[in-house]
Amino acid sequence: MTSAGFNVTSSLTLVGFSSMSGHSSLLFFVFLLLYLFVLFSDSLVIYIICSQRALHRPMFAFVASFLLNSLTGSTLVYPKLLSDLLLSGAGLVQVSRTLCQCQGFLVSSLGGSSFLLLSAMAFDRYLSICHPMHYAVLVTPAKVVLMLLLCWMLPAILGVVSTLLASRLPLCRAQLNRVYCDFYSIVSLSCGGAAAQLSGLYSVLFTVVIVFPAAFILFSYARILFICLRRSRSFSSKALQTCLPHLLVFFNYSISVCLDLMLRRLQSNKESDTTLITSMLILVTTVLNPVVYGLKLKEVFTHVKRLLSCCRDS
Repeated sequence: MTSAGFNVTSSLTLVGFSSMSGHSSLLFFVFLLLYLFVLFSDSLVIYIICSQRALHRPMFAFVASFLLNSLTGSTLVYPKLLSDLLLSGAGLVQVSRTLCQCQGFLVSSLGGSSFLLLSAMAFDRYLSICHPMHYAVLVTPAKVVLMLLLCWMLPAILGVVSTLLASRLPLCRAQLNRVYCDFYSIVSLSCGGAAAQLSGLYSVLFTVVIVFPAAFILFSYARILFICLRRSRSFSSKALQTCLPHLLVFFNYSISVCLDLMLRRLQSNKESDTTLITSMLILVTTVLNPVVYGLKLKEVFTHVKRLLSCCRDS
């Protein structure tokens, strides 16, 4: 079927791990173990935060929401990756354009909301440490719910517009050098023209709107560090210990996103390079989040040890 002389593609091909087809069984086993670990660890930390009344505080609400995003994103990518490895033997994978666009919407929405949730955590820590006398007034349960809704709804609305723009693009190519779909890769397959330029500009705008809070995150933690340098050693130690997990996750997530954006721009000619790096970004980001929050947040780690010891004794 053609439209204005261009090929309107109804299905796309994901390269996957076609260059590593001889190791499909090993890849399947590794990804399965990692997915089970992420599923268990994310669910465990979320359960502890929800079940322990002492952890019903704004900071932990943002942490649980962030891990929920991580869990949802893992469930979005890992099972599809596992089924592709099982059915295609690490070869080329056919996927409908509609399904690809749905996955692109979910990936962009979850990725954007994760960045905004990290910004909300930084804002919460900034008020708690730099303005402790006004914290209870400024960070009320109603405002926390409002911030959570904003963190989820804004990227979703922007993602809907991206989906509508991408759905109108005529595609001249159908092969993605990726293990999952995203809007930038779909736009790169288009035949060009005004519609592709509009989608490209909107993708840049989407990235700027979502990533811009990173500047606020850096400002917040820099301000916290400045305050800690002027206070007592015990106060500084406690404050930095609270902020360290958030900083580790922020830098992990930011570096992964930046590398992924660079990878899309450069688009290595070797398929194995792009798919391997993409997969490593997925692994590092999803595996590190529950480990950091489960081990580095003292309040959470205490309950994790207690729960695991009870399970072992029973």
